[in-house]
Amino acid sequence: MTIQEQYELLEKTVRGYNTGADFNAIHAAYEYAEKCHEGQKRKSGEPYIIHPLAVAQIVAENLKLDSESIEAALLHDVIEDTPATHGDVAKRFSPTIADLVEGVSKLTRIQYATKEDEQMENLRKMLIAMSKDIRVILVKVADRLHNMRTMEYQSPEKQKQKSLETMEIYAPIAHRLGMQRIKWELEDLSLKYLDPVGYHEIVTKISAKSQENDAFLQRTSLEIGDRLNEQGIDHIVYGRIKHPYSIYRKMFNQNKSLDEIFDLYAFRVLVASVGDCYNVLGVIHDLYKPILGRFKDYIGTPKPNGYQSLHTTVMGTEGVPFEVQIRTRQMHDFAEYGVAAHWKYKQNGMGAGTEGKYEWVRRLLENQEGADAEDYIHSLKVDMFADEVFVFTPQGDVQNLPAKATPIDFAYAIHSAVGNRMVGAKVNNRIVTLDHILKNGDIVEILTSKAAKGPSRDWMKIARSAEARSKIRQWFKKEKKEENIANGRSAFEQELKHCGVSMKDVTAPENLPVLLKKVAYNSLDEMYAAIGYGGFTAQKAVGRMHNELLRIARKDQSEIQESKPEPAAPKKIKSEQGIIVEGLDNCLVKFSKCCTPVPGDEIVGFITRGYGVSVHRADCPNASPERRAGQEGRWLKVSWGEDTNDSYPTTIELICKDRLNLLLDVSAALSSTKTFVSGIQSRSTEDEFAIFRIEIRVRDGEQMKSVMNRLNQISGVLSITRPAG
Repeated sequence: MTIQEQYELLEKTVRGYNTGADFNAIHAAYEYAEKCHEGQKRKSGEPYIIHPLAVAQIVAENLKLDSESIEAALLHDVIEDTPATHGDVAKRFSPTIADLVEGVSKLTRIQYATKEDEQMENLRKMLIAMSKDIRVILVKVADRLHNMRTMEYQSPEKQKQKSLETMEIYAPIAHRLGMQRIKWELEDLSLKYLDPVGYHEIVTKISAKSQENDAFLQRTSLEIGDRLNEQGIDHIVYGRIKHPYSIYRKMFNQNKSLDEIFDLYAFRVLVASVGDCYNVLGVIHDLYKPILGRFKDYIGTPKPNGYQSLHTTVMGTEGVPFEVQIRTRQMHDFAEYGVAAHWKYKQNGMGAGTEGKYEWVRRLLENQEGADAEDYIHSLKVDMFADEVFVFTPQGDVQNLPAKATPIDFAYAIHSAVGNRMVGAKVNNRIVTLDHILKNGDIVEILTSKAAKGPSRDWMKIARSAEARSKIRQWFKKEKKEENIANGRSAFEQELKHCGVSMKDVTAPENLPVLLKKVAYNSLDEMYAAIGYGGFTAQKAVGRMHNELLRIARKDQSEIQESKPEPAAPKKIKSEQGIIVEGLDNCLVKFSKCCTPVPGDEIVGFITRGYGVSVHRADCPNASPERRAGQEGRWLKVSWGEDTNDSYPTTIELICKDRLNLLLDVSAALSSTKTFVSGIQSRSTEDEFAIFRIEIRVRDGEQMKSVMNRLNQISGVLSITRPAG
């Protein structure tokens, strides 16, 4: 399809649902985008304009949005990737469209201390924009969907990085916006790159049984349809196989193979009214045997994203269990398109975006106040991705909380004053501990006292929701200022010792203003208080001050350095560790623990104070050009000798989808490669991932590569890295 044909298809799609669209403005946006991106190519080699056109097609075909959204989709990369500015777009089109495009653009022109800081600020900016106009995130999700559809042109590292981000951020956002169809496609495309072995196994086996599956779906649909016709209920019924990622999660959670998973099928019944939904439920339970504990009424208690439906799992006449979802046609549109369905129900499809001011978006922003980057991103993932649990107050009001929420989360969801005065809790009229995990339907009563001393710092570890943790942080920030300053100062001084800088140097008038600017605080006490109440960490403070602290340390050592004699003429000497150091004779050599190099890696050497030459991998952040600035005399050329040692210690890190027997499979893989393992550390995260840090000994880079390739074949392994820095 030519570029012109692709644009004509876009216009035809928009005319199909919105004859009143401003086609002159849409065409002007297309021509401006084509001009701005002229000469730019995608990784596939295609002209760049193909991408904005494809994103606009998704916005039109999948979401059926208004004219402004189509224009914003066509222009979504012009501010980020071309010389065009917000002012240019506002002047040529409108301030609203310029704001939409700006909201979708990343903060590419700003340098951040860490990747987490950059990701946090991009997410925060996007959330602020979408709280004003939800169409920002609808265009962004469409942008990510097309990028995932064309991910085969990216490098393997980029594929895994973008797929992990999609699975953790964009699929949950699509879920929270109720856009189930797009959420499923994002999950399936991400799984394709995160676990290609598992993905292709599922797709291949489903494809092999396609005739058998189609026959079952057709028989059961006819069975349900015939019974509903007898009852005189107007309906549409159809069945489908659950999508690959849904099956994948079930296999992991239940530790079963695909052949052992039976409830692969889901049927949907669409009717005219809410009354008919409950009538159909009675018919289904009469026709098939319901499975206990598998009925959910999301019509009586809708999900926070507005999703409504009845879900029940039944045992079919052939002994095969399957799920049935029952909903009205309007509920179905909201389930498929989510918030985008608002535009479908507005005259001519023209939406002002006001209905997009979702309360949960503002809550996400408010709850992250005072949090650092890592905590922000982690909380966002939990709040976005966690399944909800619905619990009740004694008065019958419903509260929705993240799965595994505790009475602490419930108390702060009601009001911060209730949480701060809490002394205990009752669940279903029985006293429970504060770390008790709440379940759907629980009736929760919070016991309070005016004499309560306030929250404990341990509550931060127990609370599941970002809202509760944020309110606890705010209490400590306000009520325990002196204690926070003392604790923060102690933690900061402890961290300073590692850099060899004294507090006297930090507080020196010539140094203090520069250091405070690095951490964006007005005074040391303000920074100490933030560290004390948990809004910042001593490690991050020292990390951001690092280059300046090194300058201070160099200044203190300058006289010692000047008194040293010039090094002898360079000559190659072989050390006992199998390392050749240029320019130094009979020196002590040690391998840095931050990046654990092995033969085959590119390496550099650093002269330490009293510990000889420390050998780093060339790609280690501690050996980056920025770190070397001003210390050129202490960095040396080193290389591997011909007679290296039998083995070298190194570390690899695995991020995996958590499941039963995962550690067993990892151990078996290491054993099959005859690798000596000196230690394994593993931990599970709240969002169902497992992180392994494995210390091994290898002969050289070839063995290292072989080990990593073998581990990459394990089902569920998402990424393998060698930590550095």
